[in-house]
Amino acid sequence: MAKRLQEHLNSNYVELAQKLKPKNAVRKVIAYVESYDDISFWHSILQDFETEHLKFEVMLPSRQTLSKGKKAALMNKLGPSLGNFMIACVDADYDYLMQGATEISQTLLASPFILHTYTYAIENYQCYAPALHTICVMSTLNDRCIISFEDFMEQYSNIIWPLFVWNIWTHKNGQANTYSITSFAQTVTFHDINPYHPEKALEQLKTRVNKQIAWLQRKFPKAKESYLKLKNSLQEELDIHPADTYLYIQGHALMEGVVLPLLCPVCNMLRREREREISQLALHSVQKQNELSGYRNSLSPIDLMLRKSVEFKESKPYQKLRSDIEKLTERITKRLTT
Repeated sequence: MAKRLQEHLNSNYVELAQKLKPKNAVRKVIAYVESYDDISFWHSILQDFETEHLKFEVMLPSRQTLSKGKKAALMNKLGPSLGNFMIACVDADYDYLMQGATEISQTLLASPFILHTYTYAIENYQCYAPALHTICVMSTLNDRCIISFEDFMEQYSNIIWPLFVWNIWTHKNGQANTYSITSFAQTVTFHDINPYHPEKALEQLKTRVNKQIAWLQRKFPKAKESYLKLKNSLQEELDIHPADTYLYIQGHALMEGVVLPLLCPVCNMLRREREREISQLALHSVQKQNELSGYRNSLSPIDLMLRKSVEFKESKPYQKLRSDIEKLTERITKRLTT
């Protein structure tokens, strides 16, 4: 019987359950998210806006099935309902940048009960450039700076910016199959980056990007005017600039194809450096083995540290998201007290 009841838990069930609660009870805002990874991320954000009488509960789109994803989250009944509120918290993907050019973009922008990342996905926040050195320190327990990650990501972003605009242009103009997000990602990601000479990776990237741009210019010879209009719109209306491009490209590609290839060799160097230091300073073999064992047991995987980072809360897109959450909580609070 319990299993059968659980199978029918959904937004309608949550709505009806609220009828049984006293008016002064703590009200829950049910936040539907796209995947398991999103639960922790959105919880870490929404908990900052909880009050004595307003709490958030983050969950997957359905308890009836294993369906996940943006569409599943948006299909739930959103908004106020008998004292309860349901919202959706989703990745912006390119839908924010489309500015209403597609149906899902219109929904994303129009509904006050949909929160979106502004960045392409949560991974972009987790790869926030000013946090990368701290992530390396947390992963290696070594504070030496080998590469300026912020400078690298800024140069990287400036290089890919014109091609990024082309990718947005193709999606806005019904040419997504001609130049897909996957094709763009293949051009702007790396197999590996030499930590001694990261500039070489950027030089090779610039060559690939220029080649791809030349191909697109030949493919769409009449696109110059609309391309420039789009570029200006991204900068002037959406406040997206070349140095920040990495925040708006596909999140998985950014993490797996740019940030991890950049951080992993650096962290390996820092770990080896610390282990050599321990070996040199140890007075005898027993101390050496004990210190090395203690050090290695204290290390943390880089990808785990990326997912735990919250320094992205200083970023420009997060400030927009924060403003949206504040407006939403004000709306909910007003509704509950009237």
